Amino acid sequence: MARSSTRPTSRDVAQAAGVSQAAVSLVLGDKWRGRVSETTAERVREAARELGYRPNLAARNLRLGRTRTVLLVVPALTTEFFAGVYTGAARVAARHGFGVVLYPSPEGIGPARNPFASAQAALDGVIASSMAADALTAIRGDQLPLVMLDSDPEGSLGAATVNLDIADGVRQVAEHLLGLGHRRILHLAADVPSWTFEMRARQLAARLAGVPGTEIRTAAAPISIEGALTATVAALTAPGPRPTAVVCDDDKLAAGAYKALRRLGLRVPDDVSVTGLDDLALATALDPELTTVRLDAERFGERGMEALLAVLESREPDGGDIPVELVVRGSTAPPRSS
Repeated sequence: MARSSTRPTSRDVAQAAGVSQAAVSLVLGDKWRGRVSETTAERVREAARELGYRPNLAARNLRLGRTRTVLLVVPALTTEFFAGVYTGAARVAARHGFGVVLYPSPEGIGPARNPFASAQAALDGVIASSMAADALTAIRGDQLPLVMLDSDPEGSLGAATVNLDIADGVRQVAEHLLGLGHRRILHLAADVPSWTFEMRARQLAARLAGVPGTEIRTAAAPISIEGALTATVAALTAPGPRPTAVVCDDDKLAAGAYKALRRLGLRVPDDVSVTGLDDLALATALDPELTTVRLDAERFGERGMEALLAVLESREPDGGDIPVELVVRGSTAPPRSS
Protein backbone atom coordinates (compact mmCIF):
# COMPACT_ATOMS: atom_id res chain seq x y z
CA MET A 1 0.00 0.00 0.00
CA ALA A 2 1.15 3.54 -0.74
CA ARG A 3 1.09 4.59 2.91
CA SER A 4 3.07 1.60 4.27
CA SER A 5 6.42 3.38 4.14
CA THR A 6 5.14 6.41 6.07
CA ARG A 7 4.38 6.76 9.74
CA PRO A 8 0.75 5.77 10.41
CA THR A 9 -1.53 8.65 11.38
CA SER A 10 -4.66 8.93 13.48
CA ARG A 11 -6.56 9.12 10.17
CA ASP A 12 -5.20 5.67 9.27
CA VAL A 13 -6.38 4.33 12.63
CA ALA A 14 -9.81 5.94 12.12
CA GLN A 15 -10.16 4.37 8.68
CA ALA A 16 -9.04 0.93 9.91
CA ALA A 17 -11.44 1.04 12.86
CA GLY A 18 -14.31 2.58 10.88
CA VAL A 19 -14.66 5.58 13.18
CA SER A 20 -13.99 9.34 13.08
CA GLN A 21 -10.63 10.91 13.94
CA ALA A 22 -12.38 12.57 16.87
CA ALA A 23 -13.27 9.10 18.25
CA VAL A 24 -9.64 7.99 17.87
CA SER A 25 -8.50 11.06 19.81
CA LEU A 26 -11.01 10.33 22.58
CA VAL A 27 -9.95 6.68 22.92
CA LEU A 28 -6.19 7.15 22.70
CA GLY A 29 -6.42 10.19 24.97
CA ASP A 30 -8.38 8.06 27.47
CA LYS A 31 -11.37 10.44 27.34
CA TRP A 32 -13.78 8.05 25.67
CA ARG A 33 -15.92 6.87 28.60
CA GLY A 34 -19.49 8.02 28.21
CA ARG A 35 -18.76 9.20 24.66
CA VAL A 36 -18.05 6.01 22.70
CA SER A 37 -18.82 2.38 23.49
CA GLU A 38 -16.37 -0.09 25.04
CA THR A 39 -16.57 -2.13 21.81
CA THR A 40 -15.63 0.89 19.70
CA ALA A 41 -12.81 1.83 22.07
CA GLU A 42 -11.32 -1.67 21.86
CA ARG A 43 -11.62 -1.61 18.06
CA VAL A 44 -9.66 1.67 17.96
CA ARG A 45 -6.96 0.32 20.32
CA GLU A 46 -6.64 -2.85 18.25
CA ALA A 47 -6.36 -0.88 14.99
CA ALA A 48 -3.66 1.31 16.57
CA ARG A 49 -1.72 -1.76 17.71
CA GLU A 50 -1.96 -3.45 14.31
CA LEU A 51 -0.81 -0.32 12.48
CA GLY A 52 1.96 0.38 14.96
CA TYR A 53 0.49 3.83 15.59
CA ARG A 54 2.07 5.98 18.28
CA PRO A 55 0.68 9.45 19.01
CA ASN A 56 3.00 12.13 17.69
CA LEU A 57 4.10 14.20 20.68
CA ALA A 58 4.74 17.21 18.47
CA ALA A 59 1.24 16.90 17.08
CA ARG A 60 -0.07 16.52 20.64
CA ASN A 61 1.56 19.83 21.54
CA LEU A 62 -0.13 21.37 18.52
CA ARG A 63 -3.51 20.05 19.63
CA LEU A 64 -2.95 21.62 23.02
CA GLY A 65 -2.60 24.98 21.30
CA ARG A 66 1.16 25.49 21.34
CA THR A 67 1.17 27.87 18.38
CA ARG A 68 -2.49 28.91 18.60
CA THR A 69 -2.56 29.40 14.84
CA VAL A 70 -5.00 27.89 12.37
CA LEU A 71 -4.76 27.81 8.58
CA LEU A 72 -7.92 28.43 6.55
CA VAL A 73 -7.43 26.98 3.04
CA VAL A 74 -9.88 28.27 0.43
CA PRO A 75 -10.09 28.54 -3.36
CA ALA A 76 -8.75 31.72 -4.95
CA LEU A 77 -10.53 34.74 -3.46
CA THR A 78 -12.68 35.54 -6.48
CA THR A 79 -15.85 36.33 -4.51
CA GLU A 80 -16.63 37.83 -1.13
CA PHE A 81 -18.07 34.51 0.08
CA PHE A 82 -14.75 33.19 1.41
CA ALA A 83 -14.00 36.58 2.95
CA GLY A 84 -17.17 36.01 4.99
CA VAL A 85 -16.01 32.51 5.93
CA TYR A 86 -12.71 33.98 7.14
CA THR A 87 -14.48 36.72 9.13
CA GLY A 88 -16.62 34.15 10.95
CA ALA A 89 -13.70 31.81 11.65
CA ALA A 90 -11.48 34.64 12.88
CA ARG A 91 -14.23 35.94 15.18
CA VAL A 92 -14.55 32.61 17.00
CA ALA A 93 -10.77 32.05 16.98
CA ALA A 94 -10.13 35.44 18.61
CA ARG A 95 -12.49 34.59 21.48
CA HIS A 96 -10.28 31.56 22.21
CA GLY A 97 -6.91 33.25 21.74
CA PHE A 98 -6.24 31.78 18.28
CA GLY A 99 -5.20 33.51 15.08
CA VAL A 100 -6.34 32.48 11.59
CA VAL A 101 -4.05 32.61 8.55
CA LEU A 102 -5.95 32.73 5.25
CA TYR A 103 -4.36 30.70 2.46
CA PRO A 104 -5.99 30.87 -0.97
CA SER A 105 -4.98 27.99 -3.25
CA PRO A 106 -3.26 29.84 -6.14
CA GLU A 107 -5.27 28.23 -8.92
CA GLY A 108 -8.53 27.93 -7.01
CA ILE A 109 -8.22 24.14 -7.12
CA GLY A 110 -5.25 21.85 -7.44
CA PRO A 111 -1.87 21.63 -5.67
CA ALA A 112 -0.42 24.58 -3.80
CA ARG A 113 2.99 25.48 -2.45
CA ASN A 114 3.60 25.08 1.27
CA PRO A 115 3.32 28.60 2.76
CA PHE A 116 5.45 27.51 5.74
CA ALA A 117 8.83 25.83 6.10
CA SER A 118 6.88 23.16 7.97
CA ALA A 119 3.13 23.48 8.31
CA GLN A 120 3.11 20.87 11.04
CA ALA A 121 5.53 22.89 13.13
CA ALA A 122 3.76 26.20 12.55
CA LEU A 123 0.08 25.30 12.90
CA ASP A 124 -2.39 23.88 15.39
CA GLY A 125 -4.88 22.79 12.75
CA VAL A 126 -6.43 23.39 9.36
CA ILE A 127 -9.89 24.33 8.09
CA ALA A 128 -10.24 23.66 4.38
CA SER A 129 -12.87 24.04 1.68
CA SER A 130 -13.41 20.90 -0.39
CA MET A 131 -12.73 23.03 -3.49
CA ALA A 132 -9.17 23.50 -2.25
CA ALA A 133 -8.65 20.00 -0.85
CA ASP A 134 -5.81 19.17 -3.25
CA ALA A 135 -3.74 21.92 -1.65
CA LEU A 136 -3.70 19.98 1.62
CA THR A 137 -1.31 17.34 0.33
CA ALA A 138 1.35 19.88 -0.60
CA ILE A 139 1.20 21.66 2.75
CA ARG A 140 0.85 18.39 4.69
CA GLY A 141 -2.32 19.86 6.12
CA ASP A 142 -3.97 16.45 6.02
CA GLN A 143 -1.53 15.34 8.74
CA LEU A 144 -2.83 18.00 11.15
CA PRO A 145 -6.15 18.22 12.99
CA LEU A 146 -8.41 19.02 10.05
CA VAL A 147 -11.97 20.25 9.52
CA MET A 148 -13.41 20.12 6.02
CA LEU A 149 -15.97 22.64 4.77
CA ASP A 150 -18.50 21.91 2.03
CA SER A 151 -17.35 18.31 1.79
CA ASP A 152 -18.84 14.82 1.56
CA PRO A 153 -19.29 13.75 5.20
CA GLU A 154 -18.97 10.09 4.17
CA GLY A 155 -15.60 10.50 2.45
CA SER A 156 -14.09 13.48 4.23
CA LEU A 157 -10.36 13.72 4.88
CA GLY A 158 -11.01 15.55 8.11
CA ALA A 159 -11.81 14.71 11.70
CA ALA A 160 -15.01 16.72 11.22
CA THR A 161 -17.06 18.13 8.36
CA VAL A 162 -19.17 21.30 8.36
CA ASN A 163 -21.70 21.89 5.60
CA LEU A 164 -24.29 24.40 4.54
CA ASP A 165 -27.58 22.73 3.62
CA ILE A 166 -26.99 23.26 -0.10
CA ALA A 167 -29.16 20.25 -0.93
CA ASP A 168 -32.14 22.00 0.65
CA GLY A 169 -31.23 25.20 -1.20
CA VAL A 170 -31.34 23.36 -4.52
CA ARG A 171 -34.67 21.81 -3.54
CA GLN A 172 -36.03 25.27 -2.73
CA VAL A 173 -34.96 26.55 -6.15
CA ALA A 174 -36.56 23.57 -7.89
CA GLU A 175 -39.82 23.93 -5.94
CA HIS A 176 -39.95 27.65 -6.75
CA LEU A 177 -39.50 27.13 -10.49
CA LEU A 178 -41.86 24.14 -10.63
CA GLY A 179 -44.44 26.18 -8.72
CA LEU A 180 -44.20 28.92 -11.34
CA GLY A 181 -44.86 26.33 -14.03
CA HIS A 182 -41.38 25.79 -15.47
CA ARG A 183 -40.76 22.35 -16.95
CA ARG A 184 -37.78 22.91 -19.32
CA ILE A 185 -34.72 23.69 -17.22
CA LEU A 186 -31.12 24.42 -18.17
CA HIS A 187 -28.66 23.64 -15.38
CA LEU A 188 -25.62 25.89 -15.77
CA ALA A 189 -23.22 23.76 -13.74
CA ALA A 190 -19.86 24.83 -12.32
CA ASP A 191 -17.11 22.94 -14.15
CA VAL A 192 -15.23 22.22 -10.92
CA PRO A 193 -14.49 18.66 -9.69
CA SER A 194 -15.91 19.18 -6.22
CA TRP A 195 -18.42 17.27 -4.09
CA THR A 196 -20.55 20.35 -3.50
CA PHE A 197 -21.20 20.88 -7.22
CA GLU A 198 -21.73 17.19 -7.92
CA MET A 199 -24.29 17.12 -5.11
CA ARG A 200 -26.14 20.15 -6.55
CA ALA A 201 -26.51 18.39 -9.89
CA ARG A 202 -27.79 15.21 -8.24
CA GLN A 203 -30.31 17.06 -6.10
CA LEU A 204 -31.68 19.11 -9.00
CA ALA A 205 -32.01 16.08 -11.27
CA ALA A 206 -33.67 14.03 -8.53
CA ARG A 207 -36.23 16.73 -7.72
CA LEU A 208 -37.15 17.40 -11.35
CA ALA A 209 -37.31 13.67 -12.15
CA GLY A 210 -40.23 13.36 -9.75
CA VAL A 211 -42.42 15.71 -11.81
CA PRO A 212 -43.86 14.39 -15.09
CA GLY A 213 -43.11 16.39 -18.20
CA THR A 214 -39.92 18.02 -16.95
CA GLU A 215 -36.78 18.19 -19.07
CA ILE A 216 -33.35 19.15 -17.79
CA ARG A 217 -30.27 19.96 -19.86
CA THR A 218 -26.85 20.52 -18.37
CA ALA A 219 -24.18 22.92 -19.60
CA ALA A 220 -20.85 23.02 -17.75
CA ALA A 221 -18.92 26.26 -17.40
CA PRO A 222 -15.92 27.53 -15.42
CA ILE A 223 -16.95 29.89 -12.63
CA SER A 224 -16.47 33.05 -14.66
CA ILE A 225 -18.85 35.44 -16.37
CA GLU A 226 -17.24 34.86 -19.77
CA GLY A 227 -17.32 31.09 -19.39
CA ALA A 228 -20.97 31.18 -18.36
CA LEU A 229 -21.85 33.45 -21.27
CA THR A 230 -20.29 31.09 -23.80
CA ALA A 231 -21.88 27.97 -22.31
CA THR A 232 -25.33 29.56 -22.06
CA VAL A 233 -25.33 30.83 -25.66
CA ALA A 234 -24.34 27.36 -26.89
CA ALA A 235 -27.03 25.65 -24.81
CA LEU A 236 -29.83 28.04 -25.76
CA THR A 237 -29.07 27.92 -29.48
CA ALA A 238 -28.92 24.10 -29.58
CA PRO A 239 -31.71 22.26 -31.44
CA GLY A 240 -34.94 21.57 -29.60
CA PRO A 241 -37.36 23.58 -27.44
CA ARG A 242 -35.66 26.39 -25.56
CA PRO A 243 -35.45 26.05 -21.74
CA THR A 244 -37.68 28.49 -19.87
CA ALA A 245 -35.41 28.72 -16.82
CA VAL A 246 -31.66 28.62 -16.14
CA VAL A 247 -30.55 27.25 -12.75
CA CYS A 248 -27.00 28.42 -12.00
CA ASP A 249 -24.62 26.87 -9.46
CA ASP A 250 -23.25 30.29 -8.54
CA ASP A 251 -24.26 33.96 -8.80
CA LYS A 252 -21.30 34.71 -11.06
CA LEU A 253 -22.54 32.05 -13.49
CA ALA A 254 -25.96 33.74 -13.36
CA ALA A 255 -24.37 37.07 -14.35
CA GLY A 256 -22.87 35.35 -17.41
CA ALA A 257 -26.27 33.84 -18.22
CA TYR A 258 -27.82 37.35 -18.12
CA LYS A 259 -25.27 38.57 -20.67
CA ALA A 260 -25.91 35.55 -22.89
CA LEU A 261 -29.66 36.11 -22.84
CA ARG A 262 -29.26 39.78 -23.77
CA ARG A 263 -26.91 38.81 -26.60
CA LEU A 264 -29.61 36.46 -27.90
CA GLY A 265 -32.28 39.17 -27.67
CA LEU A 266 -34.06 37.47 -24.75
CA ARG A 267 -35.32 39.17 -21.59
CA VAL A 268 -35.10 38.10 -17.93
CA PRO A 269 -37.59 36.93 -16.70
CA ASP A 270 -40.08 37.52 -19.55
CA ASP A 271 -38.46 34.99 -21.88
CA VAL A 272 -36.21 33.04 -19.52
CA SER A 273 -36.05 32.96 -15.70
CA VAL A 274 -32.64 32.75 -14.00
CA THR A 275 -31.64 31.62 -10.48
CA GLY A 276 -28.29 31.74 -8.69
CA LEU A 277 -26.76 30.41 -5.51
CA ASP A 278 -24.73 32.37 -2.89
CA ASP A 279 -26.51 35.76 -2.65
CA LEU A 280 -23.35 37.72 -3.31
CA ALA A 281 -23.44 41.53 -3.63
CA LEU A 282 -23.57 40.85 -7.36
CA ALA A 283 -27.11 39.43 -7.00
CA THR A 284 -28.62 42.85 -6.30
CA ALA A 285 -26.35 44.64 -8.79
CA LEU A 286 -27.94 42.69 -11.64
CA ASP A 287 -31.05 44.03 -13.35
CA PRO A 288 -33.51 42.55 -12.62
CA GLU A 289 -32.19 41.55 -9.21
CA LEU A 290 -31.38 37.84 -8.96
CA THR A 291 -33.46 35.14 -7.30
CA THR A 292 -30.84 33.14 -5.42
CA VAL A 293 -30.07 31.05 -2.34
CA ARG A 294 -28.61 33.00 0.55
CA LEU A 295 -25.67 31.26 2.24
CA ASP A 296 -24.51 32.50 5.65
CA ALA A 297 -20.76 32.61 4.96
CA GLU A 298 -19.84 34.06 8.35
CA ARG A 299 -21.82 31.41 10.24
CA PHE A 300 -20.11 28.81 8.03
CA GLY A 301 -16.70 30.08 9.14
CA GLU A 302 -17.80 30.25 12.78
CA ARG A 303 -19.00 26.65 12.72
CA GLY A 304 -15.79 25.53 11.02
CA MET A 305 -13.66 27.10 13.75
CA GLU A 306 -15.94 25.79 16.51
CA ALA A 307 -15.59 22.29 15.04
CA LEU A 308 -11.78 22.56 14.95
CA LEU A 309 -11.70 23.71 18.57
CA ALA A 310 -13.80 20.67 19.47
CA VAL A 311 -11.37 18.37 17.63
CA LEU A 312 -8.38 19.98 19.38
CA GLU A 313 -10.10 19.40 22.72
CA SER A 314 -11.11 15.82 21.81
CA ARG A 315 -14.81 16.71 21.86
CA GLU A 316 -17.40 15.68 19.28
CA PRO A 317 -18.28 18.77 17.19
CA ASP A 318 -21.87 19.94 16.87
CA GLY A 319 -23.69 18.26 14.00
CA GLY A 320 -26.33 19.40 11.54
CA ASP A 321 -26.06 21.41 8.36
CA ILE A 322 -26.39 25.21 8.42
CA PRO A 323 -29.80 26.29 7.03
CA VAL A 324 -29.97 28.29 3.78
CA GLU A 325 -32.72 30.50 2.39
CA LEU A 326 -34.17 31.10 -1.08
CA VAL A 327 -34.45 34.85 -1.74
CA VAL A 328 -37.01 35.50 -4.48
CA ARG A 329 -36.38 38.62 -6.55
CA GLY A 330 -37.19 39.83 -10.05
CA SER A 331 -35.33 37.26 -12.18
CA THR A 332 -38.01 34.57 -11.97
CA ALA A 333 -41.59 34.56 -13.29
CA PRO A 334 -44.03 32.08 -14.83
CA PRO A 335 -42.97 30.91 -18.30
CA ARG A 336 -44.67 32.28 -21.35
CA SER A 337 -47.26 29.85 -22.66
CA SER A 338 -45.92 28.03 -25.72
